[in-house]
Amino acid sequence: MTTTQMNIGNEQARFNMIEQQIRTWEVLDPKVLQLLHQVPRENFVPQAYQGLAFADIEIPLAYGQSMLSPKLEARILQSLDIKPSDQVLHIGTGSGYFTALLAQLAAHVISLDINAEISATAAYKLAENNIDNVSIELANGINGFNQRKPYDVIVFTGSSPVEPPHVRQQLAVGGVMFLTLGSAPVMEATLIERVSETAFRETVLFETCMPELDNATQASGFEF
Repeated sequence: MTTTQMNIGNEQARFNMIEQQIRTWEVLDPKVLQLLHQVPRENFVPQAYQGLAFADIEIPLAYGQSMLSPKLEARILQSLDIKPSDQVLHIGTGSGYFTALLAQLAAHVISLDINAEISATAAYKLAENNIDNVSIELANGINGFNQRKPYDVIVFTGSSPVEPPHVRQQLAVGGVMFLTLGSAPVMEATLIERVSETAFRETVLFETCMPELDNATQASGFEF
């Protein structure tokens, strides 16, 4: 297959992904749909899985990590409504693709991952795709990243049985945090908005299932 044929095939697969997976899952924000056309997902997919770059699956990465399915990535982006001036904290760098999507919408993204090799590969991929408004940090992000707060947006791309303590306090007033709470098979994608210094509003957006973050906060084993 020639490079031209491969590019045509990717564009058709990308179109099919957007029309058949993403639009049908209530993602209709034109800003998000355009972004999915622009940022080449295939550039962040491991070579062994190139044929599945646009499939409705979680693509495996090294060390037991995986990319989220395209429709879930798109649904999260739509819920965040990121503005060009936003400072974003992303927990769970993974392949770097979702970080790239965030970076195209925001002023700057700090992306955290606990694995050095995963972080280095993502940083390389981001640089290769000329995305330079991202800081990759090697860190256990389950407790956020207090050093650079406050953030307009905090987004976890891994689940946690319960909300990690204190991370919502790293939001700026008016900021939002996305995280997926609970245990398989049913988890709740949740948006937490900071409406004032002391008040927060929580909204359950949809039910889903997402791989658990390393060192995720666990629920108490006993209830009385």
